Amino acid sequence: MGQAFGCIQVDQSTVAVKEQFGKFDEVLEPGCHFLPWCIGYQLAGSLTLRLQQLDVRCETKTKDNVFVTVVASIQYRALADKAADAFYKLSNTKEQIQAYVFDVIRATVPKLDLDSTFEQKNDIAKAVENELEKAMSAYGFEIVQTLIVDIEPDAQVKRAMNEINAAARLRVAATEKAEAEKILQIKRAEGEAESKYLSGLGIARQRQAIVDGLRDSVIAFSENVPGTSAKDVMDMVLVTQYFDTMKEIGASSKSSAVFIPHGPGAVKDIATQIREGLLQGSAASTS
Repeated sequence: MGQAFGCIQVDQSTVAVKEQFGKFDEVLEPGCHFLPWCIGYQLAGSLTLRLQQLDVRCETKTKDNVFVTVVASIQYRALADKAADAFYKLSNTKEQIQAYVFDVIRATVPKLDLDSTFEQKNDIAKAVENELEKAMSAYGFEIVQTLIVDIEPDAQVKRAMNEINAAARLRVAATEKAEAEKILQIKRAEGEAESKYLSGLGIARQRQAIVDGLRDSVIAFSENVPGTSAKDVMDMVLVTQYFDTMKEIGASSKSSAVFIPHGPGAVKDIATQIREGLLQGSAASTS
């Protein structure tokens, strides 16, 4: 904005205040204006109509005696139709707004505990905006928006809150881990029980197949070789099994079998023990 030969230029989004001999005369809109200084006209100053922002940091304490710093962002602008009031009635607009913000925040936050302060920051912002709107409208300013952009507790309080949160999360993690281990142990036990059950079925079927095979062999041999008894056939089968076993042990180069004193005649004793066991079992089942 400049002045030459009584002419001045008012920039866009700006208004100028014109005085005559120190008395307010009119508000000049953007453009070029004639200002004859020779008859007492002069430019008192200019006022921007652009949206402005003021960040206010206010320290206060909550209901549970925790000191916090509340950062409020105030967006405001001067009204063109009240430019004279905005220019003359306030000497320092930012300090005036800051004083109202301090007053509202320090009257609102002490009624809330720390958690509620974070949860109700929109309510705090609304309270600040309403109070500023009532106060600043009389001075030619419009409050466009009020935001609570940050709430900063004391550093020690923040550290304690983080430790509480971390402890709670660790407790949940430990509970989940214990539950997972419990499930694994249950599933492992169920698997082992199922495995043993199936193993038992396999052994039972194996033994049943051996018994059936021996029975068929005894019957077939007795029918094809006259004069032989079932005892003779069983003795022969046991001797055959004995020598097959000795053959397999001797054929293995990495066998870890431990031999104890024995002889082929011991097979007869084994056969006798098996036969007696079967006879005792049959007698017990019939009695």
